[in-house]
Amino acid sequence: MSTPSDSEVAENCFDIERVSNIFERCLLDEDDVRMDDYLAAYEEIMKFFLLMGKVFTFVSSDVRHKLDILYELRRKDIEEVKHFDTIKSMLLYEKDENLLHQKGYVSGSRTLLRLHRGLEFVYEFLLRLQNVEDNEKAHTVCKSAYNDTLAKHHPFIIRKGAQVAMFAMPTRGDLLKRVCPNVDVASAMELLPNMLKHMRVAYDRTDELYTLHDLHNLP
Repeated sequence: MSTPSDSEVAENCFDIERVSNIFERCLLDEDDVRMDDYLAAYEEIMKFFLLMGKVFTFVSSDVRHKLDILYELRRKDIEEVKHFDTIKSMLLYEKDENLLHQKGYVSGSRTLLRLHRGLEFVYEFLLRLQNVEDNEKAHTVCKSAYNDTLAKHHPFIIRKGAQVAMFAMPTRGDLLKRVCPNVDVASAMELLPNMLKHMRVAYDRTDELYTLHDLHNLP
């Protein structure tokens, strides 16, 4: 059986430095976020979910579909008129055109809101993971991050399944080796704070836009 090449490993791993750079690049002006870069960053986060296997099935199973919806909306943009090139422009367009509750219309604002909630969970989990020892199980901080974020938006059956799955999580050291096989654990932990900083700015900007336009409660 052939073993993966170094380039294949790098392509399929969760690259903390790359995620950090993309989130930094996605920031536009003082209050906006570039859609293409946001989606590129989320593609990297998808690798994190997939590398975790069944533990994050409750998150990853729906993320791919939502990313594809937003890619399709971006493809419909033309050079002269771009409604979906930034998060701000998308929210304004769908709100001003009364598209948010239009029957049959697949809303980018509603779709992105679900990804936004998932990003909060990823941020909180990785933030809290910094305070766990390498030989300590990661499920406790994962469960607390989930309960404080995504659990608020999930029905009971999904919450229960997610919490049960989290008990299968490995130690912090083994977790980082699994999702970041191209770097050692110490290097991954050194890179993590900078990534979290840029991720948080992108999250906060998005959150503020949804607050400004009163769109946090889109069904």
